[in-house]
Amino acid sequence: MTVSVQERAARIKLLLMDCDGVLTDGRIWLFDNGEEQKGFHTRDGLGIELWHRAGLKSGIISGRNSSAVERRARALGMSFVVQGVKDKVQAFAQAVAEAGVTNEEVAFIGDDLNDIPLMLRSGFAVTVADAAVEARERAHYVTKLTGGQGAVREVIEVILKSQARWEDLTADYTEKSE
Repeated sequence: MTVSVQERAARIKLLLMDCDGVLTDGRIWLFDNGEEQKGFHTRDGLGIELWHRAGLKSGIISGRNSSAVERRARALGMSFVVQGVKDKVQAFAQAVAEAGVTNEEVAFIGDDLNDIPLMLRSGFAVTVADAAVEARERAHYVTKLTGGQGAVREVIEVILKSQARWEDLTADYTEKSE
């Protein structure tokens, strides 16, 4: 029996994601002084804030280290920020255990080959539109938007709408004032 995207999304309590290529467009600007720069989309930020307002947890698991990612994740109130890990599977298992959820209650958003093991462990495996073919082939859902262009927000909308929570969480923005 095939489980629908809505059924998978309805049970999600923890949203984990890669950073480069998911929260960003995957490009990294390296400067002579050793600093690097990345760009983040504000719609993803508001989506993550709505996610947290719903009482749900989120996090990043990345193979690279970046102070920019640390700052962005902390500013958004993400619970789990694991960077510079070779073994993403172990970091995933630790986040799942600390959050007190099952793998079936986890959505993972990735974009490349090293994200596939986490996708395969997740109840809702997601890739961005411009992800590696192998990752897209293993996803339960492929976003319409590309990484760094609001794809995380798109996933959050899918999940929260499947849980019938989107309207309440966005009412402050969408209700007309008298």
